[in-house]
Amino acid sequence: MVKMRILVADDDTHLCETVKRGLEESSYAVDCVHDGEDAVYYAEVTPYDLIVLDIMMPEKDGFEVCRILRSKNFATPILMLTAKDTVEDRVKGLDTGADDYLIKPFAFPELLARIRALLRRDSVSKPVFLKVGDLVLDPVTMEVKFKEKLVNLTSKEFAILEFLMRHPNAVVTRTMIEQHAWDYDFDSISNIVDVYIRKIRQKIDPVSGKKIITTIRGAGYRINAL
Repeated sequence: MVKMRILVADDDTHLCETVKRGLEESSYAVDCVHDGEDAVYYAEVTPYDLIVLDIMMPEKDGFEVCRILRSKNFATPILMLTAKDTVEDRVKGLDTGADDYLIKPFAFPELLARIRALLRRDSVSKPVFLKVGDLVLDPVTMEVKFKEKLVNLTSKEFAILEFLMRHPNAVVTRTMIEQHAWDYDFDSISNIVDVYIRKIRQKIDPVSGKKIITTIRGAGYRINAL
């Protein structure tokens, strides 16, 4: 199964690592950052399924991070996680675009429950299928078909193909693929993405009769919406 990916932004490094460990034990892929500027940067370069965002952070606070992301039309669910517990702060957080608000200290099972609820709510607004030409991918059942012919992929191959299909006709770099399919602390092997792309091609091209994924020399890969 493809892991849901979560960004945790909190300047409390101990809490951040504790939350990261707990979420990973619950089968989420997690990245941690400790200031607002990094939170914005990570959110812009990586397609997260959810962001857990502390308010009191250096560089940019959580309110500003939330405003920036929403102003750029990021629809990713945002859960504010903070010690600021006044009604005014909660209202401000929600008004800047947060989807939910959890007060520190909190029980980890409640954090998990709120994350699950936000992910369920977000899944309703996402398209059921991804379609590029005659290639169709179902994120729920993890089935890939070309003209109704089933293509059997491993979970990692599926994650990479899904990422490409969410960016049709766009050049996607190897680094972007690595950051989507593996955690940021993944010990990258220089040609690991090339290996997986080759495996995907070996499974799709014989069925499609044409080259769906194009190599852009010196840049990355592009899936062709033909």
